[in-house]
Amino acid sequence: MSGKNDLTQGSVGKNLVLFALPYLLSSFMQTFYGMADLFVVGLYNGSETTTAVSVGSQVMHMLTVIIIGFVMGTTVWIGQCVGAKDEKTAAKTAGTSALFFSVFAVAVTALLLLCTAPIVKVMLTPQEAVEETRLYLLICFAGIPLITAYNVISGIFRGAGDSRRPMYFVAAACVTNIALDFVFIGACGMGAAGAALGTVCGQAVSVAVSLVVIRRQNLGFVVRREDFRLDREVTGRILKAGTPIAMQDGLIQIAFIVITVIANSRGLIMAAAVGIVEKLIGFMFLVPSAFLSAISTVTAQNMGAGKADRARRSLYYSLAVTVGWGLCCALYSQFLPHTLVGIFTRDGEVLAAGCDYLRAYAYDCVFAAVHFCFSGYFCGDQKSMVSFVHNITAILLIRIPGAWLASRLFPESLYPMGWAAPLGSLLSAVICIGFYLYYIKISKFRQSQAGRRK
Repeated sequence: MSGKNDLTQGSVGKNLVLFALPYLLSSFMQTFYGMADLFVVGLYNGSETTTAVSVGSQVMHMLTVIIIGFVMGTTVWIGQCVGAKDEKTAAKTAGTSALFFSVFAVAVTALLLLCTAPIVKVMLTPQEAVEETRLYLLICFAGIPLITAYNVISGIFRGAGDSRRPMYFVAAACVTNIALDFVFIGACGMGAAGAALGTVCGQAVSVAVSLVVIRRQNLGFVVRREDFRLDREVTGRILKAGTPIAMQDGLIQIAFIVITVIANSRGLIMAAAVGIVEKLIGFMFLVPSAFLSAISTVTAQNMGAGKADRARRSLYYSLAVTVGWGLCCALYSQFLPHTLVGIFTRDGEVLAAGCDYLRAYAYDCVFAAVHFCFSGYFCGDQKSMVSFVHNITAILLIRIPGAWLASRLFPESLYPMGWAAPLGSLLSAVICIGFYLYYIKISKFRQSQAGRRK
């Protein structure tokens, strides 16, 4: 097993940061070219097309994070095998994943193509934008196999300890997508369909590049023809690790949609303010999101190598970096929120409402940093169900009911509603810390029992 991408040796902090940085840059590029679609559409088209792309991209984002959640099972198990120096099982996991997710992607694509019209209706799409939204989703749904292929190949690389090459794959998609946006939307006048086609073509280029690279790159194990089969045990392991994450991320996206609907019911000013702040928070969350993904792989490799202490130290480093970042974001948002909200609007009412919302919501950057890091750690230690439990608890008990109640009790201000997210994250953080201390106690008890037997 090659030591090039071995995260079980050397400085814990250095390994973690160097592994997380490509994740961060990849997330930034994905966010950037997602916004580029809306920007180019806005240059050449009216509000109907912009709405179509906005609604359609929200649906696609939810589907993408669910796919990434399932694929995380592959990343974790390959990381475990790499840490344990088990090349045979690592290769079997990669081959099984490729075959399983190919079947998965075809089935999901067929289902989504049949359900496009109902999905457009459920999203309460304005009548003027219905047809363009339908076309956008039809084209994007046809590209689901490409999204799945990219994420599976990237998951294999990351499990093997290489987060740089998936960043290059995203860069290829980003450049292609933005260039084709101007061709399809600007020169050809294809509107929302052009935005969707540019996205799918970018994904195709990304997959093509990743296939070329994975054939030439030494992952530390060799995937042979006989590894491409549906091994029931391996498939079960992948789904056991990935399903709770996929469900968790899907429910989080649904919660965001529900909160958006609540904001929309309060009028145009409130809806615009909430939309702007959600974009800003999305950027602030790029750092903890990158560390969540990085720590899952670092923890998986070290747990596989029997180095639980290194895994815990990677958790502590992640907490220090992400909580520090969150504090900076929260403090800046208290004193200078207008410099952030003002980037997206010049409307005085929207600016004032957005600043109120951001002042409260920004504290989520601190509390979410805590449960993001613990979620990554639990995932890498094959305890991803903990992440599902704390997220669904926070969503059902605080995030959604808190946002709804605040909107009813304080209809003139978004500040109280902004506290729903950070209070939900605070509950998640407390649950995570409780589980972590419980598992540490169990581990020490088992060690003491083993010592007595000796």
